[in-house]
Amino acid sequence: MSISEFSFELKAQNGKARLGKIISPKGNIDTPAFMPVGTQGTVKGLFVDDILKTNTQIILGNTYHLLLRPGTNILEKFNGIHNFMNWHKPILTDSGGYQIMSLSKFNKIDKKLGAIFSSHLDGKKIILSPEKSIKVQKSINSDIIMVLDECPKLTNDKKILSNAIDVSTDWAKRSKIEFGKDKSKALFGIAQGGLYKDLRIESIQKLIEIDFNGYAMGGLAVGEKQSDMFKILNETTDYLPKNKPRYLMGVGTPSDILGAVNEGIDMFDCVMPTRSGRTGLAFTWNGKINLKNSKYQSDKTPLDENCDIRELNKYSKSYLHHLIKSKEMLASMLISLHNIYFYQQFMREIRLSIKNGSFQKFYKKYIYLFD
Repeated sequence: MSISEFSFELKAQNGKARLGKIISPKGNIDTPAFMPVGTQGTVKGLFVDDILKTNTQIILGNTYHLLLRPGTNILEKFNGIHNFMNWHKPILTDSGGYQIMSLSKFNKIDKKLGAIFSSHLDGKKIILSPEKSIKVQKSINSDIIMVLDECPKLTNDKKILSNAIDVSTDWAKRSKIEFGKDKSKALFGIAQGGLYKDLRIESIQKLIEIDFNGYAMGGLAVGEKQSDMFKILNETTDYLPKNKPRYLMGVGTPSDILGAVNEGIDMFDCVMPTRSGRTGLAFTWNGKINLKNSKYQSDKTPLDENCDIRELNKYSKSYLHHLIKSKEMLASMLISLHNIYFYQQFMREIRLSIKNGSFQKFYKKYIYLFD
């Protein structure tokens, strides 16, 4: 039987850690879930078939970057990003809100108009309003669409954070109107408020009044201490609806993910597995391994003897060290693939531990391993 509507099922809890399933027309997503980042229609250095073999169920794309290249005209000719990049499972797209922060020198905020960008590619003026962001994401044919929000840089200034909530709430309302009533897709709201409990709760409550299919925590993983991020999640996730998915944007290391699952978060994305892969850093069940280190020059063991994707278990650390030192592109491809594989295995074990009621044991074993 084909699925025509987006929904979420909460299957079990172990403490605050949640086991669930997102159901969508393009495929189901077991949660807690990790989404590899494919900002411009590609998870850097990886073939789609290999990503599928890691048991990845959803990837992330980016509205701002896909608007610039290849543009909505091209994407609409392919009926969206899925056909364009040959990925036929769910895709979530960021709204462009993060670029308001990360590319702040190229934009300014106008509450009515939206974010006014000077393209970082050619300087062309681009107005990304809440309505425009939703329209672009519909052209991308995203399965999970994010509202446009203002994501401020790390600050203790409550006035700046409160203003960002006001702007983001107004844009969320406008995004909801533009999104319409398409039940085959999901629209997520994004809470702001920095590290202040009262502001976070205010933002969450305003979003709940608008009513979304899921709720994201924005404005975290922007330079604050990990302990501060965990603290604000601990103080505020109980205010989020229990029957809808919770997404922590832009996170992170395996320890970040594990700590956030411990506070009730369901969804994650980060460039770290592939970005680290391009610098020779691998994530393993024994912690992080810097393959540039000379101690791996003669190491005959693989990163993971159980990973047979592209026969990764036949490549020694010695060979990977050699590729890095020789500046061969194959190094970043192999290590990035390994890292995505590890992240998905890590998520699988998290889900199993929640299901079996042993999450706290798993948490205590691995929370400090990747520091």
